[in-house]
Amino acid sequence: MNRFIYKILIVMGVFMVSSCDLDLLDSPNDVTLQSADPNFILTRIQTDFASFFNSNSSRGGRVTRMFHQASDTYEISYAPVQQDGVWSNVYANILTDIKSLKAIGTERNLRRHLGIAKTLEAYIWMQMVDIFGDVPYSEALDDSNFNPKVQSGAEIYDAALNLLISARDDFNATESVGTPTDLFYSNNYTKWRKLINTLELRYHLNRRLIDKAGATAGITKLVNDGNLLGVGDDFVFSYSKNLADPDTRHPAYAGQFPGGGGDYQSVFYMWHLTEAKGFDDPRASYYFYRQVGENPTSETEARCINEFPPAHYPVDMVWCMPGDRGYWGRDHLDPQGIPPDGLKRTLWGLFPAGGTFDNNNPTPTSSSNVGNGGAGIQPIMLAAYVDFMLAEAALELGTPGNAKDLMLSGITKHINYVRSWSLGTAEASKILAYVSDDDHAAARTLYLDKVGEDYDNSSNKMRIIAREYWISLFGNGAESYNLYRRTGQPDGMQPGQIPEFGKFPRTFFYPSNHVERNSNAVQKPNHDVQVFWDNNPPGFID
Repeated sequence: MNRFIYKILIVMGVFMVSSCDLDLLDSPNDVTLQSADPNFILTRIQTDFASFFNSNSSRGGRVTRMFHQASDTYEISYAPVQQDGVWSNVYANILTDIKSLKAIGTERNLRRHLGIAKTLEAYIWMQMVDIFGDVPYSEALDDSNFNPKVQSGAEIYDAALNLLISARDDFNATESVGTPTDLFYSNNYTKWRKLINTLELRYHLNRRLIDKAGATAGITKLVNDGNLLGVGDDFVFSYSKNLADPDTRHPAYAGQFPGGGGDYQSVFYMWHLTEAKGFDDPRASYYFYRQVGENPTSETEARCINEFPPAHYPVDMVWCMPGDRGYWGRDHLDPQGIPPDGLKRTLWGLFPAGGTFDNNNPTPTSSSNVGNGGAGIQPIMLAAYVDFMLAEAALELGTPGNAKDLMLSGITKHINYVRSWSLGTAEASKILAYVSDDDHAAARTLYLDKVGEDYDNSSNKMRIIAREYWISLFGNGAESYNLYRRTGQPDGMQPGQIPEFGKFPRTFFYPSNHVERNSNAVQKPNHDVQVFWDNNPPGFID
């Protein structure tokens, strides 16, 4: 495993340190932790963390049909070599920098720096387990051990919980030196404490299948303590419009503009937001931007328009295009080549990618600076997500609260958040001209009434909760992936194009750079290997 302290990073940090802080016997050309700028290291940790989240969100969102997944099987889509980037970013970049910052922070009493670093580290370790299962942990950053063994996911989850507890102590400490460069909460440590509690909620919810009593007690205490993320506490990473090196735009935006290329949107997901309920989801115009107002008529642009759905598709499964209004995307695991449709396919919209709002005036988009110019966000943990998690816990564990009310509260918070965030962008006047506040409230009420009716009439309440959480998770495939494995919902997902499209990845293959360079590494036999908290039957999801 590659491991090193970022010498260049620290060298740059040295220039931010006053010369009076250097001992006269220290060579200014020698890099030491004592001369490193902790804020520079912390900034690097936070930006690399955003990259880590983006990779996980993309991976989880594609397998759960939130985003389009190309190739025709999961095995081809997620070969070991495709996992190399996230693995290197975590072990060679983020965790190594956190190790350095801990050493500096402990020596200098930088308790707030430590609190931020430990909170992010805890999230990373839980996510690494969620993605890969057992991974190197206690031996991972030992400079003398180049072949670290994996440790059980359960042990790592518990270690992550201890990190959260330690981070809370750091934020509660009365004495702390320095002010961190905080890219998330601008040094609002009350919000950091709420985030820690919310990540504890996530810890217990993921473990509910293997420890019902412990999860119930843990979540009940968190609810009764009442210090979880609420409106205004959303944990997001914000991008800017900068196109020059470095490109600081949202990665989804940067990959699609100019020219309208890059990602296809998921036909199945767009169908849920535009056709499934008989009216548009209030968020559809924020999520997606249509470049045309009608569906393709030529098979050179979309081969599927002259084809029947695959024989293994359910009779009521959406196929090819949702509706007839130009929501131009791709079906799940569609491996066909790319036709000349770059200026026709549906693009990422304003939320969360920082694109443009769809005001029902579809226009081909070839500019590299449209809408909000890529100044979007990564929605890592929103206040709305808390209500959905608590709804699941109330239904499945009997924790405090009414599951239906919590679900409806989560929907309300998310619809309101999407609009309020969007009204803070360059697209505000365009939005208000198309959807007034009264129109927004009426659309939200219509939506809530429909979902409430669906819930009351359903024999599978979890399906409705999960469906609405999944729709509210746009931009966060990491939580969608966990939700699907934990609950099996929403069920009825669109199949792949071929009958045998592979085993759904209950965890992903270890990356090739780990398996090939570590003599103690053993590759998984297939995608059937389940994360420790997932004791659902093999093959219960596709």
